[in-house]
Amino acid sequence: MSESKKERATSWPLGAAAGRRPARAVPGLWSHSLRGFGDALAAWAEADFAPGRLLPWLPLAFGAGIAVYFAADHEPSPWAAVGLTVVAAALTITVRARPAAFPIMLGLAAASAGFTVASLRAAAAAHPVLSRPAYLGLRGWIEVREERERSDRIVVHIPSVAGVTVSGRPLPERVRVAVRKGMAPPVGSFVAFHARLTPPIEPLRPGGYDFARDLYFQKIGASGFVMGHITPQAPPSPPRISLRIAAALAGMRDAIDQRIRTAVAGDEGSIASALITGKRDAISKPVNDAMYVSSLAHVLSISGYHMAVVAGVVFFFLRAGLALVPTLASRYPIKKLAAAVALAVASFYLLLSGAEVATQRSFVMLALVLVGVMLDRPALTFRTLAVAAFAVMLLSPESIVQPSFQMSFAATLALVAVYQQPQWLRPNADSSLGMRAAFWGGRELAALALASLVAGLATTPYAAYHFHRLAPYGVLANLLAMPIVSFWVMPAGILGVVALPFGFDGIFWRLMGQGIVWMDAVALWVAGLPGAVGRIAAFGVGPLLLGTAGLILICLLRSPLRWSGLAAAAAASLWALAAPLPDVLVAPDGRSIAVRGASGLLSVAKGGGTDFAANDWLAADGDGRPADDPSVRKDVACDSAGCIARLADGRRIALSLSPQAFEEDCRGDAVVVTPRQGPHDCAALLIDRDRQRRTGAVALIRRGKDFELIPARSRGYDRPWAPVADTTDAGAQIDAPQPSDATPRPQDLQVGD
Repeated sequence: MSESKKERATSWPLGAAAGRRPARAVPGLWSHSLRGFGDALAAWAEADFAPGRLLPWLPLAFGAGIAVYFAADHEPSPWAAVGLTVVAAALTITVRARPAAFPIMLGLAAASAGFTVASLRAAAAAHPVLSRPAYLGLRGWIEVREERERSDRIVVHIPSVAGVTVSGRPLPERVRVAVRKGMAPPVGSFVAFHARLTPPIEPLRPGGYDFARDLYFQKIGASGFVMGHITPQAPPSPPRISLRIAAALAGMRDAIDQRIRTAVAGDEGSIASALITGKRDAISKPVNDAMYVSSLAHVLSISGYHMAVVAGVVFFFLRAGLALVPTLASRYPIKKLAAAVALAVASFYLLLSGAEVATQRSFVMLALVLVGVMLDRPALTFRTLAVAAFAVMLLSPESIVQPSFQMSFAATLALVAVYQQPQWLRPNADSSLGMRAAFWGGRELAALALASLVAGLATTPYAAYHFHRLAPYGVLANLLAMPIVSFWVMPAGILGVVALPFGFDGIFWRLMGQGIVWMDAVALWVAGLPGAVGRIAAFGVGPLLLGTAGLILICLLRSPLRWSGLAAAAAASLWALAAPLPDVLVAPDGRSIAVRGASGLLSVAKGGGTDFAANDWLAADGDGRPADDPSVRKDVACDSAGCIARLADGRRIALSLSPQAFEEDCRGDAVVVTPRQGPHDCAALLIDRDRQRRTGAVALIRRGKDFELIPARSRGYDRPWAPVADTTDAGAQIDAPQPSDATPRPQDLQVGD
């Protein structure tokens, strides 16, 4: 043993004789102990951040830069961001010979590059955004058509019309509107219609999801609903080539969707179509809710799992078939050929399914894996994941704030970390064939359970943050359902697509439907178990970031330092559970409020519009009641002038809908909320139209007799998807009807793996 190791071994308290340690030896003992611990920390850090292990950290730094961009209060200058990146890159090159400074500067340069990419992406996506409700006659091309349970929805590209403005601003380039069920023309049609449009939906509460931001990067400047009929018209010019391709693919999807639903009725047909074509909007609410509660909702969104199954089935059977031909197997690289064909099939599946953002992300990851097979490179590593993350963030940096991105990469990161551990449950070489089969089956079941558990734990913080619910029985549901989906449902769907041109696809769709019956039964059974719906109140972004840091430490580190991630995850959980609940919530338009009464539950009062905000508030409160439950309005008294609700301490909160109510409400209530311009001499805390246009939605938390006001937008907030309010057209917001079926749903957030 070396002298340093001997010294380290005798420096710990257990190395001294019991009862013989002199008092003066304690400081020296602690000094040696701390020095030994410091040496251990240095050795661990050197092992975790050694050359060759930094690549997975670069996309994290890149993503952090993107997150900083979205946290800004006003739009950064793209050119300033470019300049910062150039300076950071130059400094990184300058210190490349310094082992400590180089990785730090490289991380800062990656973060700066992420900030710059997000800035440039927002500048490239710049387009007009509707600033107030309007009733307009529109003409344009249908680019997207979606079927929903009670209506259809279309995205219309409006050709630029010189001189046409709304409130002095140019007409939006694209609008998303709801239409009556079955009334939406096909993609590629040129149509005319009248629509009631509203600005994109801003967060419904402080910390809530920003739908307007998502629509901005899709270049959609307004949402609403069609009034009357949609009239096909002769187009003013031929459609561009991209629209022709989209129309052809949409026609193919519609044809396959029709064949599937003809062969399989009900929710089974809708789910089968969702798995093949990506059209998941016709699934009934009970089954859809059960899928979310049971943690099987990832099956409904074409993402990593579907891509892997499709490519895996094609790769396995093609390689096995080629191996049966000795000439081909001995002369040609059949493994690489099978990977190339699987990649081509996955590309077709990407286009057929609609190429949504979650599907694109999954395809990039799968393509890297298959290309690695063709180049004889390891298929599933942290490097592969890092390259995939870089590719996705470069193409769509805005996806980093979406739950689908966060959940899919968290699950993949955790699975790769487990995958790289030493192999386990391996039979001896001299085991019998029966023993080998038993071990294989047991290992596959254990691997499935472990994958479900690991992916579920990794995605729990993001499901809790975005959807405010947990899936306690998610592992059980996935263990019961996923083998059937993997080995029955998806292979039958692939055979159905192959047999469709020959007219023999019906039997495969019916087989697919029978497997889906089992999956639906599992989802409904698990959703009915006691405690199946695990709800959690909303919490801030701080616990989410700390939990993410814990996950990264556990997965990327290899030394004992990785277990510090458990401490971070535990602290994040406690922080999330300690988040204060609001006592009053005010909708962005001032027409709805929620008040926490003596029962501790929220009561909702609204002066028109839909229940969309109320449902969001109840979910964020960990409350499972739907907004149309009578108990939600039990403690609210309303008349034509407004509504009154009481806090737990008895103070009144007023929703004033008419000017006549101001005098009484301002004199006797603690808080007055109104969608109108309130009086300046109101004695109560007044939340009126002017304040709402500056702050958006508002939450109030009681602090003794006073209130802490938390706005959804900070003072001076001015981003392209939420431009600073223009007070010149404020009066037009009064009595503006809200779209009843144009609002996004939680599943529109594209949750997937």
